[in-house]
Amino acid sequence: MGELRPLGDDLNGASRALAEALRELFESLHVSVRRYAARRRLDPGTVSRYLNGTRLPPWQVISDLFTDVAEHRGTAVTTEAIELVRGLYGSAVDAASSPKHAVEILEQQLADADHVSRRSSVRGDVLGDALLDRTQRIADLETRLNQLEADRIAEQRRADELAEAHPDVYSLVQERNALRREVERLGAALQEAQAQRAAAEGRCDLLERQLEAVEKTTEAVLPTGRRSMPKILVVDDQPDNLLAMTAVLATLDQELVTVSSGREALKALLDHDDFAVIIMDVQMPEMDGYETCAHIKRRPRTRDVPIIFLTAMGTESEHSARGYAAGAVDYISKPFDPWALRAKVAVFTTIYLERHSQ
Repeated sequence: MGELRPLGDDLNGASRALAEALRELFESLHVSVRRYAARRRLDPGTVSRYLNGTRLPPWQVISDLFTDVAEHRGTAVTTEAIELVRGLYGSAVDAASSPKHAVEILEQQLADADHVSRRSSVRGDVLGDALLDRTQRIADLETRLNQLEADRIAEQRRADELAEAHPDVYSLVQERNALRREVERLGAALQEAQAQRAAAEGRCDLLERQLEAVEKTTEAVLPTGRRSMPKILVVDDQPDNLLAMTAVLATLDQELVTVSSGREALKALLDHDDFAVIIMDVQMPEMDGYETCAHIKRRPRTRDVPIIFLTAMGTESEHSARGYAAGAVDYISKPFDPWALRAKVAVFTTIYLERHSQ
C-alpha cells in the first residue's frame, strides 16, 4: 500500500487539523491512494492533495469516506465523529482565503444542485406517469362497478318477477334448506352411532378376552408360590370404601396398596413398578379419577398399567365414554359384584405375569 504524502509545510492550523482527521479515517481502510481513487473514480493526485491538506476537498468526498469506513468496519461511524469532522471542515473553509478555492466550492455546490434537480425531474416524471396510470385504472374500475351494479339490479328484478310468477318457489327453497339441515343432523347422528358401535365392539373384544382368561383360572384364584405376585393399587378418598375393597380382594393373595387421592396414586406409581392393575374411584377432591388417569397414561413408565374405574355415578354412556376416553380398560358402577371384580383383577394379574415371564 502506497504511503501518504507528508502534510504541507505551509498549512494553517484549521487545514492541518482537518487533514490529520481525514488521514486517520483513510488509514483505517488499509488501501493505497491510487486504489481508493479508482474506487471513487477520482484523480489519485487530487486525493493525495486532499489528504496532505494542500487542497480542501468537497464535503461529498468526506461523506463518501465516512461511508467507506463504515462499510469496512462493519459498524456505522458515530454522530460525534461526523460532527467533529464537520466542525473541522467548517473551520478550514473559513480559514481558506483563496478565490480559486471559493470558486471550486461554488462549482461543486452548483454540480450538486444540478444533480438533485435532474434526479428530481426524473422522479417527477416517473411519479407523474404512475399517477396518470392509477387515475385511468380508477376510472376503469368505476365503469366496471357501475356495470356490475346494473347487472345486479337487472338480476334482482328478474328474480322478483320469477317469484311473482311462481309463488311456490319460496316454499320449495325453504323445504330444500330444511332437508339439507336434516341431512346434516342425520349425518352427525350416524357418525356418533358409528363411534359408539366401534367403542362397544372394542369393549366386547376386551370382555371376551377377560372371560377367556377367567375360564382358564380356577375360581379366579391365581397359583401362588411359583413367582412373585404383582401389586394392586386401590385409589379412593373414602376410608370405608378402601376397607371394603381390601376385604373383597384379600382372597387373591396379592399385596394391596391403598391411597386416598390422585396425587398419592402418582407417588405410589413412582415408588413401585410392579402393579398389575389400578382400581380407581372417579369422584375425588382436587384431582378426580379422569385427571389422575390422564397423568398416568402420559408417563411412559405407567402408561400400560390397566385402570378400572369404580364409581357411583352410574354407567350412562356419557360417563363411561369419558372413562374410556381417559384410558381406562373398564368402568364398573357401584354397587358392584365382588366376584366379578376379583375375576377381572385376576385376569389382568395373569396378563401381567405372562408379559413378565422369562
